[in-house]
Amino acid sequence: MSSFRATVENMSKLMDEMGITELDIERTWLSGLVYRKHIRLSKQQTVAAAPAGVVAPQKSDIKISGHVLKSPMVGVAYLAPEPGAKPFVKIGSAVKAGDTLALVEAMKTFNPIKSDVDGVVKEILVSDGMAVEFDTPIIVIE
Repeated sequence: MSSFRATVENMSKLMDEMGITELDIERTWLSGLVYRKHIRLSKQQTVAAAPAGVVAPQKSDIKISGHVLKSPMVGVAYLAPEPGAKPFVKIGSAVKAGDTLALVEAMKTFNPIKSDVDGVVKEILVSDGMAVEFDTPIIVIE
């Protein structure tokens, strides 16, 4: 049992070092009998301090003026189409209805968060890579 624990601890440390949130390990031994050991490690993704101009939403009743785009699902919010790419929008960006403003990844599917109004981005309430719940405010448009 201690080797199993050591394996899990080593894999957990490796996940932290590499920024991995899920890891599957499967071992198969054949010696007259087939024996499989499957280990699945999953960690909740942590988010570093938000960059300037990006504020994480609070659970309290904050008054937000303007039109609020909310996450339609539980997932991970992304503000750019891919790592290192230019963000979809910035505070002050003019947007039109139908423009993609962010992505929410759920079950390895990237779902576009599109504006349903014309306006100007007033606030970005999530940071890139932040875990979001259903109805989490993402962007405020005036």
